[in-house]
Formats: sequence, C-alpha cells, structure tokens
Amino acid sequence: MHAKITAATTIGIDAHLIDVEVDLAMGLLQFHIVGLPTKAINESKDRIKAALKNSGLKLPQKLITVNLAPATLKKEGILFDLPITVAILHAAQQLDVEQAYMDETLFLGEVSLDGTIRGVRGVLSIAHAAQLAGKKRLIIPQDNVEETRLIEDIEVIGVRRIADLVAHLRGEKLLAPSRTKDVHFAPAEKTYPFDFDDVKGQWQAKRALQIAAAGQHNILFIGPPGSGKTMLAQRLATIMPPMTLTDAIETTKVYSVSGLLGSDKVVFTRPFRAPHHTISTAGLVGGSSDPRPGEVSLAHNGVLFLDELTEFTRNTLEVLRQPLEDKRVLISRAQMAVQFPASFVLVAAMNPCPCGYFGDTRKECRCTEQQITKYIEKLSGPLLDRIDIHVSVRSIDYEELIKKGTPEKSSKELYSEIEGAVAMQQKRMQELGKNVGQAKYVEKFCLLTKEAEGIIKLAFDRLNLSMRGYHKILRLARTIADIAGSADIEAPHVQEAIMYRSLDQKLQQV
Repeated sequence: MHAKITAATTIGIDAHLIDVEVDLAMGLLQFHIVGLPTKAINESKDRIKAALKNSGLKLPQKLITVNLAPATLKKEGILFDLPITVAILHAAQQLDVEQAYMDETLFLGEVSLDGTIRGVRGVLSIAHAAQLAGKKRLIIPQDNVEETRLIEDIEVIGVRRIADLVAHLRGEKLLAPSRTKDVHFAPAEKTYPFDFDDVKGQWQAKRALQIAAAGQHNILFIGPPGSGKTMLAQRLATIMPPMTLTDAIETTKVYSVSGLLGSDKVVFTRPFRAPHHTISTAGLVGGSSDPRPGEVSLAHNGVLFLDELTEFTRNTLEVLRQPLEDKRVLISRAQMAVQFPASFVLVAAMNPCPCGYFGDTRKECRCTEQQITKYIEKLSGPLLDRIDIHVSVRSIDYEELIKKGTPEKSSKELYSEIEGAVAMQQKRMQELGKNVGQAKYVEKFCLLTKEAEGIIKLAFDRLNLSMRGYHKILRLARTIADIAGSADIEAPHVQEAIMYRSLDQKLQQV
C-alpha cells in the first residue's frame, strides 16, 4: 500500500515543496525515514507513534518506509510530523478521502505526544510557494493561520488535534476554513511608539532624516554623548512610506523563518533593529550550520541602527559591505548557499573622538589630533563610501530645551513634506523595475545644470571621491531636488549633498 501527499521545507526564506511518500509492506513493525532528513525529522517517528495512540488511532503493524522527495534536498525542522502522520493513515486506508483532494492540499505541522498539533516556523513562505504551485488549500496548525492572511486565492484550514483532522478527512465532522480565499491587503496605519514631536530642536538632523527616508539613504550621526542621536534614529521609520503588500510579505517571511513573529503574526510596520556592539558577525548577517537570518535581514524594509559604531569590531563592520551594496546576504556552506534579503536603511551613530566632546561648545575635548585621526580611521574608506549622509549632531542648550511657542513637527507632518518626493522615487523604480541607485542608471535621472556640474567636479577633485562616493552624492542631490520638486539637479541641491559628506572633509583635514 502506497500514499503520497505534499509538504514543504524552507531554505533561507524560500520554500520548496516536498513529496511525502509512504509505503507499507508486510513484515514486523519498523519505521524508516529516508530522503536526507535531519535528526529532528528522524525523531518524529516516536512522536507520531505516541500521538496516534493518544488520539485513539493505530499505527499500522507493518514495515513503514517514508521517503521525502526530492532526496537531494536537505530537509530540516519538525514541520513534517503532520504530513508523515497523514500519509501513513492514508496508506493504511484509515482515511476516506479521494486522492484528488490530497493532491490539491499541502499539510504542515508538528505533533505533540498527546495528539495536539503545534505551530511551526516558515509558514508564510510555504503558503506563498503553495499558491504559486497551484495548490487549493493548506491544512496547518491553528496557531499559524493568521500568518497566512497575506496570501490570496488559497483556502486555509487550521487544526488543533490529529483526531479533529482525521474526522475531517473521513467526512465525519468537517472543519470550516479558518480563512477564505478572498483576502485583500490594505496598508496599515502608522503605529509607532515614538514620534518626532518628542525631539527638541535638531532641525538639521531632522532634515537629513527626511532626505534619508525619501531616497532610502544610509546616514551617520556624529555627536557628543546625550545629544539625541538614538532618539533621532528611533524615529526614522515613522517618516518612511507605508509598507506595500510585497514589503509586508517579504518582511514577514524573514520573521516567520526566524520564529520571531509577534501576536499579530504579520509585520505591517517597518522594523527597527538595534543590535549591541558586541554582536558577532554571524549574529549581524546570519549564519551557523543551519543558516538563519541575522540582524541585517531582520531589518529588511526597515531601519538598522548601529550605535557606538566605532565599538563594533572591524571584521563585523566590514561584512556590511555586501548587504549595503547588493541589498541581500549570501551565506555559503559546503552543502548549500542560502540567500536572505537585506534592503534596509542604515543609521549609525558615533562620537566625534575618543572622549566624545570634540567640537562641543559646553565641554572641552581632551583628545590629541593623533587620537582623533586614529579614532576616525577605525572606519574603513569602503564602508564610509556606502554611507550617504554624515551629520554632526550638536548638544542642545538649556534655552532651546525650554523654548515655548511653535511646537515641534510630528512624524506625520515631516512625512507630508517629503511625500511627493517619495512618490517620484517610487515611480522611477517602477519604470525601471530595478533599484534606481545602481550606477548604470544614475546618470539617466541625475541631470545636472551647468553650475551644479561645476560644483560637483570641484568636490570630486578636492575630496578625492571614489566613483561610489561620486554616485552617492549624485543620488543624494537627486533626492534633495525631488523634495524641492525640481526636475533637474541645481547648484543648491549639490551643495547640500556635499555638505552631508562631512566625514570625507574631516579626513582631508586631519
């Protein structure tokens, strides 16, 4: 007796459909699983035996062979428990269900010893793959149903116990779909715990963050301790455009395979990740023998904040080069290569010198010129080239702190000022179908007036800019022009863009 049903596994954030084949042969009871399973999958034999017994069902007293195909693909995790259980019962003719129904359905879930079905990771990625493969329904743990609500045109049935699923498949007590096929995405309202109206002053830093939000530019804050760098960084996500359906699916996939989905089960707001400077390289970009997303991927479509930038190890910072440039992370292992998305806005913060008070008007700096130079040189030139905006954040004086009158602008007001520029950026990207920031497209959209061209040529020579740095300034000037509603990049736009490369200028001076 033979049966075949469909399950799936995840590699990175992508899902791959797996055929679960079961053959029952005459002989003493033995249970074999083949097809490159991991130890966790092999252990499912004991869980399934106990779960069937405690659900009032019988494990066939035969030689049971389970094959997970294709055999060349490594299978990981405990999400095969339920598919294997259903396939065994189907092969033993303990279920009264047509094969056509089985062919249209994907099963997923972990079983407990008492017969309950527990939630698993990566369900959104698997639901998306099932939809693309033309499956009509998913039968998954009830705890994972909400996670699939971004996927349209597929029926989802949530189950809590093996006994309930068996009754459903036998037609004795049908389970109602937990979610119908007709699901439509609507952007969520911006709901963040922080708002820009909490930040006193710092108009230049706020302006820089508006530019960063409009053009997805990376930004570096340089200022003394307590000047508000962290407060500013925490609020960048509140003035970024709302998540699209594609953004929400991609981001939720990352959190799903990481097992980090919150109570809402879907990520509708842009993530904000702030790892400590003691983080390892694997923790930042992902890794381990079973590769999982790192902080750069958990910040996908959101903000990655690195406070005390110079306290991170040199090796840890250098691995940021690939995700900052390619918007993805590729982790290679002996048996496979896994790719994770990593399209984020980097916000970094650092002190201007070892003591933290170089250039501060309230406290004298104790550092020598050599110490300051050595401190700044902890950051490599290639890494700084990938950070578009460098902003000096000064300390707030008492008069500015207690000043009354015009209230500070809220996040909603700041976003309304750049909404037109955001729309222009998005239109360009839709027109190209690619990231407008790629070098070969920069010249197409960054049309300079004659005066602006003369200014950027002078900056290129005096600051010894790399080609990447030159393109960063062009992109930055393009965003500034968008905010101003200008079709061409004019001299003031280039001048402001060059001003935001303050660390390049400092490196020329020290």
